[in-house]
Amino acid sequence: SRIQDWKIKIEDTVADNASCGVFVLGDRLVDPRDVDLATVGMVLEKNGDIVATGAGAAALGHPANAVAWLANTLGAHGIALEAGEVVLSGSLGIMVPVAAGDNLRVTMGGIGGCSVRFI
Repeated sequence: SRIQDWKIKIEDTVADNASCGVFVLGDRLVDPRDVDLATVGMVLEKNGDIVATGAGAAALGHPANAVAWLANTLGAHGIALEAGEVVLSGSLGIMVPVAAGDNLRVTMGGIGGCSVRFI
């Protein structure tokens, strides 16, 4: 997030694209029925040090709850989720500051991992 010290209001969240300007998709599909999404563990490393951990339950108790809320809210306005759209169900851990040269790696049990280097 670009919001200093996470002092954020709903207006800031909307203006900041829900604090998500970019995202990374993996190169393999995982069937969500094969993973217990509520208990899946997440580890975030920054420059090789663990800086955050979390579990799927951090997203409204279960990531599917967040997706259902979105679908229901959009549906109330006559908008459907379309096949192929990417839906982010929410963060499983805290936001961490990054600077040029930092490397982040996230690993999610049963799902996989990815990394990024900021330049």
